[in-house]
Amino acid sequence: MKTYLTAVVANAKGEIVELEGYAAVGMSGNSLIPMYRNDTIPTPYGSEFMFLPDRKPIVYDIETCTFETLDTNPFLPNEPIYPVAVFNSPGYLVCHVCAYEEREQSKLLPLFSYGAVGFSNGSFRSSAICIDQENRQDLRFMPEDKIQKAAKLMQKKMGNNRLWDHLKKCALTYGCPAAKNFLLKRYEGPLPTSEQCNARCLGCLSLQTNSDISSSQERIRFTPSPKEISEIALEHIHHVQKSIVSFGQGCEGEPLLAHHVIMPAIQLIRRQTEKGTINMNTNASRPDLLEPLFDAGLDSIRVSMNSARMTCYQAYFRPKTYQFSDIENSIDLALKRKKYVSINLLNCSGVTDSPEEVSALMAFIEKHPIHRIQWRNLNFDPLRYYQIMNQSAAFGKPIGMRNLVQQLKKKFPHLSYGYFNPPKEQFENGRLKYGN
Repeated sequence: MKTYLTAVVANAKGEIVELEGYAAVGMSGNSLIPMYRNDTIPTPYGSEFMFLPDRKPIVYDIETCTFETLDTNPFLPNEPIYPVAVFNSPGYLVCHVCAYEEREQSKLLPLFSYGAVGFSNGSFRSSAICIDQENRQDLRFMPEDKIQKAAKLMQKKMGNNRLWDHLKKCALTYGCPAAKNFLLKRYEGPLPTSEQCNARCLGCLSLQTNSDISSSQERIRFTPSPKEISEIALEHIHHVQKSIVSFGQGCEGEPLLAHHVIMPAIQLIRRQTEKGTINMNTNASRPDLLEPLFDAGLDSIRVSMNSARMTCYQAYFRPKTYQFSDIENSIDLALKRKKYVSINLLNCSGVTDSPEEVSALMAFIEKHPIHRIQWRNLNFDPLRYYQIMNQSAAFGKPIGMRNLVQQLKKKFPHLSYGYFNPPKEQFENGRLKYGN
């Protein structure tokens, strides 16, 4: 017999309260499902709990076997309650989002993902699966005292470099894991460069205009010089084994629009060393600009997509000066040049795992044989996202995120799955030597 997870809600003070007799509920689009212990995992270390204002929790009454939307605590009728969601740590794929209904005049939620969570045997459990076990962004490996010490040393070394000044703020003010890893000489170093973008993504982390939501971090306000970029990149490459440096960070626009400084920066790096993986996280909107970057020494690209269907892609990314076909042409160009290609799949249960999306994604991979899917939980209000997507295309009953991953693995056995950009030491004929 399966064991239900107990529903958890928040009171007005933000305190998390269990509701005995009620099971936690996961939501995928219009579908609701009670959460069971065996279908969930212990909430990963570093995850954060959030209560959702102006919303009512949906729970499952175990005795009556019915879903209920609650205004107040059933055991304290005068106490208002709110849904509780979990922002799971990097590397974990959300299978269901928190189940709730909006109240009148509710505003957009901040830019996080909102996973379903419940309680069992003294601990919280998440509706999620581990997609990448690497500890690249595990906070336990980023002690604050070491970060502060490293920042002081880097200030002495890079005090006149404007890009370092920007990364210092990212690490010390915004707590950016990528900037912290640069300081700690681990894994992947960020190279934010571009002030501009040619898309208007609904969930843009660095720029929001005419929106009820705020950007979560400040966009870079200058274009670093090729010398400044190469200094940061070489500092990382020289000190990190299997190092990666990446253009295209959450604190910038589209890096292809800064190609005029990125290309000479790559050339400066490659004049000094062939070590290190030079990667670009991009919307892949300008295949004409990618070609000279590949010539200069760009090793890999990670292409952000929320959907392989043009209408759904356009509804979220809202491109200003490019077409969906440009993305396809960029991917085909990279594959032709034997560059490593990942898609950064911004997923949301109820949309990504709908039969129509699954079919479109599989057809896309067959046509454009990419090497890796990086599963990224969409940081956007899930109900509003579902509504926006429904205005763009049809969505059937979701097959489940676990089933989606399993079907992809069966159909594309050589496709790699993960969360982070891999170093070129793990490339083999364009594919990972040790995929998940």
